[in-house]
Amino acid sequence: MSKLLLGKSLNEIENILSLFDAPKYRAKQITNWLYSRRVKTIDEMSDLPVMLRNKMKQDGYEVGRSEPYEMLRSSDGTEKYLFKTVDGGFVETVYIPDRDRATVCVSCQVGCKMNCLFCQTGKQGFHGNLTVSDILNQIFSLENSDKVTNIVFMGQGEPFDNLDNVMSALDVLTSSWGLAWSPKRITVSTVGLKKNLKRFLDESNCHLAISLHTPYHKQRLELMPAERQFTIEEIVNLLRGYDFSHQRRLSFEYIMFSGLNDDITAAKELVKLLHGLECRVNLIRFHKIPNVELFGCEHETMIRFRDYLTNHGVFTTIRASRGEDIFAACGLLSTAKIINNIS
Repeated sequence: MSKLLLGKSLNEIENILSLFDAPKYRAKQITNWLYSRRVKTIDEMSDLPVMLRNKMKQDGYEVGRSEPYEMLRSSDGTEKYLFKTVDGGFVETVYIPDRDRATVCVSCQVGCKMNCLFCQTGKQGFHGNLTVSDILNQIFSLENSDKVTNIVFMGQGEPFDNLDNVMSALDVLTSSWGLAWSPKRITVSTVGLKKNLKRFLDESNCHLAISLHTPYHKQRLELMPAERQFTIEEIVNLLRGYDFSHQRRLSFEYIMFSGLNDDITAAKELVKLLHGLECRVNLIRFHKIPNVELFGCEHETMIRFRDYLTNHGVFTTIRASRGEDIFAACGLLSTAKIINNIS
């Protein structure tokens, strides 16, 4: 079985090199080839001795990059990629160009356990966690990888249900020996899993996005089963213990459903829930999925909702919908058909 270098930390590569009696300084050369020069093969690491490269290959090591299985391009320029994982599953990744920005929406699981009512990913069930290599390959193997300016962990899966691998990927993205990105360029989204939410807040400086969608406990429980384990009130109370007034940003994602969470009464409850918390709210248009009796609201309703929140001290934006014609918009990612066809 292949041993993949992509996703390894500097310390991990030092440990690998010790197996071949190679000096530690070679590890920095390898991380430079992996993450700065973004090579696809060990043979391209030309400042490593040929003997070391051959030994590593003979022992089963390889870079671990894999090309997209498929790519679709939307009329608005959004691109959706299909990647095969190390374990043989499939995940979708979305590339969103926008003027001087280019954002990649990364997946962290094949399917999802959270089973949120409004999300197509949850309907396919859970089929496994992505490795660190799987996560990073989505970023490194895009057609326009060199143009990426921002990364959001908002694709398939719940990041805090695969937090060890997500944190290792963040380490590669932000460490000096990796991509050396500022944490301000990365946002991790979650439904709010108690233990791992606290760990992320304590160990990472990346931006945090909470899937909120309603200020009401019973309604959120119907939409998001995770509410049963950790309520939105408990999540907000935990967040109040952290400082979001400087570089790290806190946002709440709020999909608007017609007749459910889109009236001014809900907006008032939202203001009350978030009072005094340094944050922003992103309003999202609902994209219809099969066999779910939820419907999106009118754009004018979203504008009224946004204006009420903003006028009452909660900075609010309406997120532009991208890639809907290729099923790349929020809540539409799914590889269920591919998994079923293969099995």
